[in-house]
Amino acid sequence: MKGSRLFLNKFILKNHGKENMDPINQAKRAVIKASTEFREDQFNAYQRALGVETNPLASWVLELLVENAELARKNKVPLCDDTGIPHVLVEVGEDAFLPANFMGDMREGIKAGLRELPGRPMAVKGDDIERIEQKKGLYDDPGEVLSAPFLFDKLDPDAGSEKVRVHVLMLGGGPEIRASTYRVFHQRDHQEIWKHVTGWMAQEIPRLGCTPCIPAIGVGRTHFEASSLMLKAMAYGNLDVQSELEEDITKTLNSLDIGALNIGGYVTALGCLINIGPQRASGVRILSMRPCCCVEPRVSSFDISNSEFIS
Repeated sequence: MKGSRLFLNKFILKNHGKENMDPINQAKRAVIKASTEFREDQFNAYQRALGVETNPLASWVLELLVENAELARKNKVPLCDDTGIPHVLVEVGEDAFLPANFMGDMREGIKAGLRELPGRPMAVKGDDIERIEQKKGLYDDPGEVLSAPFLFDKLDPDAGSEKVRVHVLMLGGGPEIRASTYRVFHQRDHQEIWKHVTGWMAQEIPRLGCTPCIPAIGVGRTHFEASSLMLKAMAYGNLDVQSELEEDITKTLNSLDIGALNIGGYVTALGCLINIGPQRASGVRILSMRPCCCVEPRVSSFDISNSEFIS
């Protein structure tokens, strides 16, 4: 029965032109939207920042960043010339199934989005060693910038048991250079964790340059899990709804007088995105930390519903 439903889904998508339900076109649009538009909570965070920034030069920078975002959205051009590496996070409902060739279609859609955008041609030619040493140069085709391995998660039942929700994240190089995943001896005191977070951020954010930033933090049992939780924080987090801990870290960073583009001022961080996962009985906690730059997180999401496929 499931095989028949999958075949029916594929038939509807390919032969009846329901583009809004086609993963290829949905993924293409998500790449373009993530690359050219602020999320609503991100835009709201900039508006709040303009309301509290007292440094005239920093206020001017914030206004330029908002203007840049408005022009990027209007003209469908990238928010930044570093168009980023695609990362895909897929949430699957309890009663949902993936369309046939879902992952292949997603990759094709991402390629199409990068070509239409266009993305920056950053893919390196060659075999394993040649790619590391960058001996053979770059591909001219932005579509050769392959997505990172997909990450899967369970969708909250309240969001719909038959839905598949896809998040496309575009991760730029500057924040990656300043990112870190490492272990912290917590001493059974959660404050030890956040001391490491704010101390590390205070050191790295001035080197980032493209501020104001949005720190994204995952706390897990392994390096892989912590990194996954950090990506989920970027996709699921909301700058309009901040926890007490997220607010505290933002206030601490905003007391450093780093400011927009590192020229001084109150607003160094627009907010903070934290995701704490399961923990093991151990003396260490694994942290994954990434100071998202002034145009990040770049995320766009869409839903695929089983009921829509077979209607």
